[in-house]
Amino acid sequence: MSYLVEMKGIEKRFPGVHALKNVRFDLRPGEVHALMGENGAGKSTLMKIMSGIYARDGGEMFVDGNPVTPDGPRAAQDLGIGIIHQELSLMNDLTAAQNVLIGREPRKRLGRLDEPELNRQTAEIFASLNLDMDPRTLVSTQTIARQQLIEIAKALSYNPRVLIMDEPTAALNDAEITELFKVIEKLRSEGVGIVYISHRMDEIKRIANRVTILRDGAYIETVEAADTPLSKIIQLMVGREVTQKAPTIPDTSQSPVALEVRNLSRGKEVRGVSFDVRKGEILGFAGLMGAGRTEVARIIFGADPRDEGEILVAGQPIDIRTPHAAVEAGIGYLSEDRKHFGLAVDMTVRANVAMAHMEEFTNRAGVLNEAAMKETAIGYISQLGIRTPSDMQAVRLLSGGNQQKVVIAKWLLRDCDVLIFDEPTRGIDIGAKSEIYALLEDLAAQGRAIIVISSELPEVMRLSHRIAVMCEGRLTGILPGGEDTTQEQIMELATQRDSALRVAEDVL
Repeated sequence: MSYLVEMKGIEKRFPGVHALKNVRFDLRPGEVHALMGENGAGKSTLMKIMSGIYARDGGEMFVDGNPVTPDGPRAAQDLGIGIIHQELSLMNDLTAAQNVLIGREPRKRLGRLDEPELNRQTAEIFASLNLDMDPRTLVSTQTIARQQLIEIAKALSYNPRVLIMDEPTAALNDAEITELFKVIEKLRSEGVGIVYISHRMDEIKRIANRVTILRDGAYIETVEAADTPLSKIIQLMVGREVTQKAPTIPDTSQSPVALEVRNLSRGKEVRGVSFDVRKGEILGFAGLMGAGRTEVARIIFGADPRDEGEILVAGQPIDIRTPHAAVEAGIGYLSEDRKHFGLAVDMTVRANVAMAHMEEFTNRAGVLNEAAMKETAIGYISQLGIRTPSDMQAVRLLSGGNQQKVVIAKWLLRDCDVLIFDEPTRGIDIGAKSEIYALLEDLAAQGRAIIVISSELPEVMRLSHRIAVMCEGRLTGILPGGEDTTQEQIMELATQRDSALRVAEDVL
């Protein structure tokens, strides 16, 4: 069998962690080979070795049967290996085109940048992705989903023979995912080998030829995707059977209202939104990209200003204009972009857990009580099952699921009565998802009011006691949770555009 890439006996160690233990992996021309495993299983580490970002501590790597040791990303690119990272690596102050072709910009005589040619080449790449975007647009003005598409375009611009996709659909909606899969099929037909990492199990069945499973840094098995039930793949990933049965939805209709929002508005992003969430309730927010769900959450948390509207906590109007005011009112917000807005990734687990409640650990002289911080952090590490060598581990070295648990610990320490979770399981494996779901249900059972924003309809339907649906900045309806609601009903409300706006557009 001819392989594009073959890896044997790969070893990798970090301080306190044996990340990869005698791992093997191979990739054939024209196939999609899915790499599966829980967060922390070693998937991204293995791919960073393949793409030259990390040096391996042991083992062998072959490209077209020839032994290689890429000593950096550029060396891997020269071998035809490209990678689309889970974490975006774009420069926000540059245009989309400048990011896509950075370091390879077309030049005029005397070395001057050929801006029109730069934009033309980028437009061609965008067209191959069916991405409707002006190459001249600043990256900072784009949503996370559209930034992800720019990242994909950047990887494709190298015309790779091997393309590693690490959670490429985590921020994409269904239509964008469909377009991406068309690109994958085109690349596969041209003989490109694709390594596909995703926690969305349905995607594996749709596009993968083979599946390799890692667990705790070790190789477990390689199976044919078409012949292997998802339940078997999940069991190989986690080493146990994982059930996703939805819990019985409790009746919270008589519980006190914890948070009420009246006529919340901000430009065209949020238009007259009103709702409440009760103690012990999980209120899900569904809608398509751009519906305004995150914008509502950011206004409630004081991260963005509001034009009008009222926010009441436990029946009392609260003038929330800053995140500090929201925290003082007992509201915690877990952003969809946890690494930028929820964590200080270069700081320790201990520091991140204590971050929102530093006054508790500081004496009058401003000296931190490190012993108390350590005791608190270790308590939450145990309570939430955070996998880390110690409370002094840098957060950036944790898996996505464990990073999310650190953010949750931060707000639990603050003892918030209202918790807003924006895409709580994005980039998190199925085992960690089950743990997050159980944690949210436990928080609700303790009497906390929970708002969950998710782009995954099955997740919203599984978790929510009620489901609020938004479209183009408006709240178009609230549906019951559980088995009483279908995806079709949610999508009908999610596409229920404002009739006046629709008529105006038709006239234009």
